[in-house]
Amino acid sequence: MLRTPSIKRPLKIEDLLDSQLISRLDPLDLASRKVFAGKLKGERRSKKRGQSVEFADHRPYVIGDDLRHIDWNIFGRLDRLFLKLFLEEEDLALHVVVDASESGDCGEPSKYLFMQRAAMALGYIGLVNLNRVACSVMGGGRREASRDQDSRGGIEASSEEPEGLSAIGAGEVSAIRDLRGRRRTHDLARFICSVEPSGALLFRNAAERIALTRRGKGVMVVFSDFMFKDGYEAGLRMLVGRGFDVFAIQVLSPQEIDPPITGDLRLRDVEDGDQTEVTISAPLLKKYKQNLAAYNDQLRDFCARREITFLSVRSDTPVDTLILDYLRRRGLVR
Repeated sequence: MLRTPSIKRPLKIEDLLDSQLISRLDPLDLASRKVFAGKLKGERRSKKRGQSVEFADHRPYVIGDDLRHIDWNIFGRLDRLFLKLFLEEEDLALHVVVDASESGDCGEPSKYLFMQRAAMALGYIGLVNLNRVACSVMGGGRREASRDQDSRGGIEASSEEPEGLSAIGAGEVSAIRDLRGRRRTHDLARFICSVEPSGALLFRNAAERIALTRRGKGVMVVFSDFMFKDGYEAGLRMLVGRGFDVFAIQVLSPQEIDPPITGDLRLRDVEDGDQTEVTISAPLLKKYKQNLAAYNDQLRDFCARREITFLSVRSDTPVDTLILDYLRRRGLVR
């Protein structure tokens, strides 16, 4: 698979989401197979009883209950103490993780560009619905002009396209956290646009950093091709802990699924430089496709055993199809 030629890097939110897609995302909201208790009251109803303004039920008073919640009207009629119960509104956090290893720059359309657009689309849905949103990018390189963060955790914008990249590191993670509200969509877009694919990725190390620094509970969506030389197992085990509802979205290019190559070739790994010489024939391509299918089946089974929702998509899939069809059917959006 060859590197994507002449990639046009997105620089702002308009390069990631067009107006037509935004209009289709506006009515959507995030969902989860679990109910999570957030740090702040949010826009999401919980099955638990709390102290919001919407009445839910009564229960008998017991010693130690807050006297302010006693229903004195019932006491006047029945001469018994009952406590008012209300529907609790909970905060649902969204954490989007993007693989920025150099293999994301291969194939056409670019896998990494697809992951950027999909991550921005999910982040937009979370922000306009007042959910807490975080985004982590594993590996890659940071555009020099976008390295400084503002006091709110956003990325400083640049009026000119920067020339160089500063390496983040194979096991390092760059992140923006605690975003909330529509006004933070541009901060999220600037951050997503500030990191480009570069070098190799140690998935276990990056996942460990994310697991140790994430806050609260919620939904985590991981975008990657999951083709890691150190394996995906240890990293996914770390991400699935602490009550996060994890979605693993594998992004493969059409050329990875059905390679359009033949003849005698010298192949080089874009991430670590490993080389091998092969003769591409019909039987070899058939064997390759069988191995790829077996690898994906193993990844799917691994995720199923750990209650991780797995989805494999091509990089030429429209983002609205991913969000409105695939992820809606899997319960992430509604």
